[in-house]
Amino acid sequence: MKVLLTGSSGFIGAQIDEQLSKRGDEVVRVDALIPEAHGAHRYADEGLHVVDVRDAARWGDLLDGVDVVCHQAAMVGAGVTVADLPLYAGHNDLGTAALLAAMHERGVDALVLASSMVVYGEGRYACPDHGEQQPPARSRSALDAGDFENHCALCDRPLTWELVPEDARLDPRSSYAASKLAQEHYTLAWARQAGTRAIGLRYHNVYGPGMPRDTPYSGVAAIFRSSLEAGRAPQVFEDGGQMRDFVHVHDVARANVLSIDAVRERPAESWTTYNVASGTPVPILRVAAVLAETSGGPAPEVTGDYRPGDVRHVVASPERASAELGFTAAIAPDQGIADFATAPLRASVR
Repeated sequence: MKVLLTGSSGFIGAQIDEQLSKRGDEVVRVDALIPEAHGAHRYADEGLHVVDVRDAARWGDLLDGVDVVCHQAAMVGAGVTVADLPLYAGHNDLGTAALLAAMHERGVDALVLASSMVVYGEGRYACPDHGEQQPPARSRSALDAGDFENHCALCDRPLTWELVPEDARLDPRSSYAASKLAQEHYTLAWARQAGTRAIGLRYHNVYGPGMPRDTPYSGVAAIFRSSLEAGRAPQVFEDGGQMRDFVHVHDVARANVLSIDAVRERPAESWTTYNVASGTPVPILRVAAVLAETSGGPAPEVTGDYRPGDVRHVVASPERASAELGFTAAIAPDQGIADFATAPLRASVR
């Protein structure tokens, strides 16, 4: 099979490239090597096409003969300031739209899209007495007072988190989240208008060897690692009780390979999303503690600080991916995070 892989030199893309190449697929590698994702290290090789996805209409024959596009290229992270909005809109929104238009022009009709759990906003919640709830964004006054939980609108009791299925409400709450949902919407429109087929993979917290270090655009696990390597205690926001699902990059790559095989068999005008998760929720403080204990570094510090736009709990249901893709994560978070404590990271951003 011939697969065009955008973001092929990135943290996740490089793992997908390795798995596809090992099984004998022909991989067309495309990456713009943006510094937010790559830092000082470029990971370029002779087979890499250093081009920008926003310029896909001018790629020439890169899409010719391609069976499936696996679209990993994106500006990632929660966004450092609102000044990052044009970067997200450009790389993610415009980049995806330009790629889809170029695919249509070249007759490529199958796509696997890297999406994210951030499209859900807050996860799924319930009150023991009043059932399912859809909490609004947490107020700054409550966060300033150290009240980090979502509360029932009727009795004010703290809500309990539940697993989030793919048909949950979509409610992006950051610039990155808005751009990832836009990617999904463009892809759905492309599938319907062009009679094509696509799979969207909503990654949960991806970690593993090769994460970029010392960058605010990286994942929280790498940020904790970078602090520990510098001899500093990991800084844990809120009270550390935020529940997340951490999924190893090797499992994420395998979910992509399964999706690449599956998408070509889907009917025309097909668009299906899947959570890509370990299925084992972990509190953020536990992640920091495991990394600190395994590396022998200083214990985490719970700061009580918060970031506007952050959500309290978001934990995935892995059932659809298991039933329809045959994907079940092989690496449990406790073991994978412990291994990650000494795994190699990418070079620092300069």
